[in-house]
Amino acid sequence: MEPIKVVVHGAAGKMGQEVIRAVTADLATKLVGAVDVKPIGGVLTLADGSSVPFAADLAGIISATNPDVVVDFSNARAVMPLVHLAGEKRVNLVIGTTGITADQIKEIEREASANKIGIVLASNFALGAVMMMHLAKIAAKYLDYAEIIELHHDKKADAPSGTALTTARSMASSRGKPFIQPSAKEKFESRGQTVEGIALHSVRLPGLLAHQEVLFGAAGQTLSIRHDTISRECYMPGVLMAIKEVTRRKGLIYGLDNLLGLV
Repeated sequence: MEPIKVVVHGAAGKMGQEVIRAVTADLATKLVGAVDVKPIGGVLTLADGSSVPFAADLAGIISATNPDVVVDFSNARAVMPLVHLAGEKRVNLVIGTTGITADQIKEIEREASANKIGIVLASNFALGAVMMMHLAKIAAKYLDYAEIIELHHDKKADAPSGTALTTARSMASSRGKPFIQPSAKEKFESRGQTVEGIALHSVRLPGLLAHQEVLFGAAGQTLSIRHDTISRECYMPGVLMAIKEVTRRKGLIYGLDNLLGLV
């Protein structure tokens, strides 16, 4: 069986570089091109000494390499142009970029359906983080008060994180109603952004990578569910699974939990 041909969009970023290492190391996938706004040299040299085209022109790279999948870890502004181009070229997508709005998700779903391509869109590809969100959904059915603290490195562009927003919305969906907010005489700005009755607190500091803790409270007890990312390689099993699955499916697959059978 021929390996799945992959182009990485956002190849110069830290996540893009990690994806390139994972794709080139896996026998079932083959890196055929790389795209970034600031490509260097026109070619990207790989660990084995081979090279692939490296350019800012995504349309040109797709035409030249004919990939099966484009993996995107770029930025939110670049996602919709990528989705439209992928639909036009009939190329499957794996999107890990966060900061995408609910309206954009609906548009991504329409593009996938209209052009009969597969798109995996996930706010987090770490299997442990997906387990954390799944367990939070279970607990949400039984506990009425919750808050989320998410901690990331100081270069992260969005706040709250996509993972925190996804977690809060899925928790509320699981229980069928918003959480109860603790009563207060006045509103304090330090309480964080509220989503579905859950206060989301964002921390941005050097030295952090990606961490999230979901805190539940009830009379006489608390429950804490936490996930810590130690290095970016933890995302790669999820990314590789998405690359392999997206070629077999049509339409939008939203969240890695759908690929893991947790929904």
